[in-house]
Amino acid sequence: MILHGGTEAQLTDDPADTAVTPHTDGQPDGAPSDNAHNSEGVREVLARLYADGRAYAAAEADRQKLRLSIMGAGIRNAAIFGLVALMLAFASIVALLVGLTIALSQLVAPIWATLIVVGSALFLVLLLLLAAKGCITRMKKAIAP
Repeated sequence: MILHGGTEAQLTDDPADTAVTPHTDGQPDGAPSDNAHNSEGVREVLARLYADGRAYAAAEADRQKLRLSIMGAGIRNAAIFGLVALMLAFASIVALLVGLTIALSQLVAPIWATLIVVGSALFLVLLLLLAAKGCITRMKKAIAP
């Protein structure tokens, strides 16, 4: 088997990467030696702990700011696309109504064709609003105590 232009002999002759184990100073289970404990005072340990805590908090704040900026950009883009889609849908409905008026004007007078198309569209709007009101009423009944 040849990987990345190398030969099989190169793959078996090269030593494998190994993990580096920490130096334990001869203590079991990686326990620090007594002289390492004595060389650093409590004040230095607390100062280092405080600095590490501040660095962690700053890194976490930066991470959350990045997440919020990514979410904001995504929401903004989705809103733009949704608005454009809504405008195109509205324009398509207007074009459909104009087309229906023109087609119907071949059978009846243009004013009657306009009134028939507008009246039908308003009737459809009324039916949709009544359906929406029914949904709201059912929701209110479902969540009422």
